[in-house]
Amino acid sequence: MRAQATARAKSLFGLIALLASLLGPVYAQGAATAPARPAPASTQAHAILVAEIPLRADTDHRYAESVMERIAGTDPTDSLAPRLESISRSVDEKLQQFQPAQLRTLPIMRLESLERHWMFDARRFADWQEDMRQATAAYASDAAELARRREAWQALKIAPGAADLPPALTGRIDSVIAQLTRAEQALSVPLGRQIELGQRANSVEERIQAGQRAVAGAISYIDARLLELDAPPLWAATFTPTARSDAMAYLRTGLDMELRFARQYAAADTGNQLALHVLQVVLLPLLLWLAWHSRHAIRAGEMSATAARVLGRPLSAWLLLAMMGVQLLESDAPLIVLQIALLLAVVPVLRLLPPTARDQLDLWPYAITGLYLAERLGIFFLASETLYRLHNLVITLLALATALWLHARAKRRGTLQASGRLHQAVRIGAWAAVALLTVAGFANLVGNLSMAEMLTSAVISSGYFGLMLYAGVTIIVTLLQLMLARPGVSRFRIAREHAPPLVQLLIRLVMASAVVGWTLYTMDRFRILRGSYAFTTKVLSYTLALGDITLSLGNILVFAISVLIAFWAARAIRLVLHDEVLARMPLPRGVGNSIASLTYYSVLLLGLAVALSAAGVRTSQLALVLGALGVGIGFGLQNVVNNFVSGLILMFERPIQPGDVVEIGETSGQVREIGMRATRIRTFEGADVVVPNGTLLSEKLTNWTMLDRNRRIEINVGLAYGTDPAQAIELLGSVARGTLGVSTQPAPIALFMGFGASTLDFSIRAWTPDFDQWMSIRSDMLSRMYEALTQAGIQIPYPQTDLHLRSISPEAGAVLAQAHRSAPDGGPPPT
Repeated sequence: MRAQATARAKSLFGLIALLASLLGPVYAQGAATAPARPAPASTQAHAILVAEIPLRADTDHRYAESVMERIAGTDPTDSLAPRLESISRSVDEKLQQFQPAQLRTLPIMRLESLERHWMFDARRFADWQEDMRQATAAYASDAAELARRREAWQALKIAPGAADLPPALTGRIDSVIAQLTRAEQALSVPLGRQIELGQRANSVEERIQAGQRAVAGAISYIDARLLELDAPPLWAATFTPTARSDAMAYLRTGLDMELRFARQYAAADTGNQLALHVLQVVLLPLLLWLAWHSRHAIRAGEMSATAARVLGRPLSAWLLLAMMGVQLLESDAPLIVLQIALLLAVVPVLRLLPPTARDQLDLWPYAITGLYLAERLGIFFLASETLYRLHNLVITLLALATALWLHARAKRRGTLQASGRLHQAVRIGAWAAVALLTVAGFANLVGNLSMAEMLTSAVISSGYFGLMLYAGVTIIVTLLQLMLARPGVSRFRIAREHAPPLVQLLIRLVMASAVVGWTLYTMDRFRILRGSYAFTTKVLSYTLALGDITLSLGNILVFAISVLIAFWAARAIRLVLHDEVLARMPLPRGVGNSIASLTYYSVLLLGLAVALSAAGVRTSQLALVLGALGVGIGFGLQNVVNNFVSGLILMFERPIQPGDVVEIGETSGQVREIGMRATRIRTFEGADVVVPNGTLLSEKLTNWTMLDRNRRIEINVGLAYGTDPAQAIELLGSVARGTLGVSTQPAPIALFMGFGASTLDFSIRAWTPDFDQWMSIRSDMLSRMYEALTQAGIQIPYPQTDLHLRSISPEAGAVLAQAHRSAPDGGPPPT
C-alpha cells in the first residue's frame, strides 16, 4: 500500500511539474496579481504532534472533502476549450490561405489588414491565457497542499514510536491518508485536462507568433523595395485579362475574411468599444438638447454662423463625432471598419465646414472628398495588376490636374496671397501635393508601382483625414464654448472667473491632439511611421549606467511627462477644491486654503512617486539619491527645510491666509499666496514681495485682518486758542458720526488731548468695518471736519513765533524805518 501511495504521489507531482512547465509563462505574467488561493508558505512536511492528531485529522479531512467538492463542480476547461478552439480556427485559416512566400505579393492594404487580424488574435490569446491562469491556479495550489499534508501524515506513521500509538489513532491516521489520496486522485483528472489544454495553447501561441513574423517580414520587404522597380514600364506592360468569376472570387474572399474579423472584433467587446458606445449614446441626446434650446437664438441670428451650422445639423454633427470616435478609440479595428467610418463621415464633413473656412478653402473640400471616393474604388481592381495600375495613374493625373486648376482659380480670384494660417496651410499643402503627385505619376510610368500607389493614396487620404479633423475640431470647440456659456454653468465660481482661459486651454489641447493625430496618420500612410517608431524606440531604450543607477532616454521622457501631468492635475484639483468644494463648506478661517494647499503638494508628491516608478527607478537606486539629499540638507539646505517646515506650520496654525493685510518688517501689503517655501505679499504700491516662511515665524508679524476687517481711524487736529473745547468736541464728534462708512458701535469719540504750543489739541477716533476703504473714509472725514470748522468760525492756526531783537545794525534799522514809513496808514510794513 505504501508503495502504491508513493507511486501515486510521484505521478501526481509529475503532473504538477508538467503543468507548471506548460503554464509557467502564464503564471509568471500574473505573479503580481493575487492568486485565487494563496499558496502554502512551504511545501515541506511538518511533523504532527501526537496531541494534535485528532484536531489535525479533522482539519485535513475537511480540506480533502472541500477539494473534492470543488472538483465535482464546473471544470474551467469546459469554457476555456471552446475559446481556444475559436482562436485556433482563426489562426489556421490565415495560415492556410496565405503562405509566407505569397504574402510578399499581396497589396500593402491587405497586409495591413492581415497584421491587424494577427494582433487581434494575439490579444485574444493573451486574455485567454490570463483567464486560464486564474482558473487553474487553484488546482495547482490544491495539489501541492494535498501532497504536503499527506506526506506529513505518512511521516508520522513511519516515525519512531508510531507502533505504540493506540489503535484508534492509527486507524484515524490511515483514514486521513486514504482521504487525502482519494482527493489527489480526483484532482489528477482535471489537472490532466488542463495540461492537455496548455499543450494545445502552446501550439496556438507558436502559430500566432509565426504568422505575425511572416506578415511583419512581408511589410518590411515591401517598404524596403519602395525605391526599386517592381513592374515593367507602363508602355511595356501586358494586359492579362482576368475572368469575372476569378475577380469576384478574389474580392469575395478578402471581403469574407474582413467581415469575419469585424464580427470577431465586435464580439470581443473590449473596453474601448464600451467607451465608444457610451460616447455615441451620450452625444446624440446632448446635441439634440442643445439644438432644441438654441433654436430661437439661431432663428434670431444671435449665434455665430459656425455655432448655428453645428446646432442646426445635430445628426450630421453626431455622425461625424461618432466616426471620429471610431478612429480614435478603435484604431486597432479591422480596416474595413475604419474605412466605412471614413466614408460615412463624407457628407457630415461637407455640411459642417464653417462658413469662413468655405470661403478660404474654396472648392478644395469637394475636390479632396471626390478624389478620396474615387481612390477607394481601386479595391475593385485588385484582382488585375494592370487595371489597378491604370486606375492609380488616372487618379494621380486627376488629382494633379485638380490641384493645378484650383491653384489657378485662386490666382484669378485674388486669394492666392491672402493672409491667415488656413490660407498658408492650403498653399503649402497644395504645392507639396503637386510635387508628390508628379513623382507618383512618373513612378507609375517607369514601373515603380509600390511607390506610385503609396504616394497617391497617402496624399489623398491625408488630405481627406485632415479635412475631417478640421470639421470635427470645429464641432468640439463650438460645443465647449456653448457648454461653458450656459446659464447653469455660470453659477460655478470656477466657470465665472476662469472660463476664458479654460476655454482657450481646452481649444489648444483639442487642436494639438488633432495635429498629432493627423501627423501620425500621415506618417503611416507615407510608410514612415513604422521605421520612425523603431528608430525612436531604439533611441529611447539607450541605457546609460552610472554605478548601480541605470538611466535611459525613455525613462527620462516618461518621468518628465508624468511630472508634468502630476503638476497640472495638482493645480486643477487645488483650483476645484478652493473655488468650488471648500468654499461651499462652513469651515473655520483658513482651513479651506490649508486643505487645498496640502492637497496640491500631496498630489505632487504622489505624482513624483508614480513618475519615479513609471521611469523604472528601483528602491535601491532611490536610496542613493535620498542619501545624497540628506547630505545636502545637512550642509546647504537648512534654510530650505526650515522654510518648508515653517510652511507646514503656517498651514496648520493658520495665523495668516490669502487676503489678509499684514506687516512684516518694513513690508506691508495683502497676502496673495501661501506656498510651502515662501509667501507672496502684494504691497499697496503694487509690488509682489516673496517672504520666506521662516521669516514669517521668526519675526514680528502684524495681521490687521486676522479675526475681522475692522480698522480704527485716528485724526489729530489743533484748534486756535480761545476755542470752546465743549463746542469743538461736539462738532468733531457729530462730523465723525455722520461720515459714511463709520461704525456706530463702538461709537466715534472726540477727545481734548492737551495744550499745544500754538493750538488746543483734539483727537477724533472712529472705527470702520471696511478695511479696504479706510483711507477713503478718513479722507472724507477730514474734508467734512474742515468744512464744519470753517462754518463754525473755528480757526486752525498757523504756528506762531515771537521774535525779540536785542540789537540791530544801523543798516538794518534804516531799512526797517524806511519800510515803516512807506506802509499805508501806519500799518505793518510790506513783506
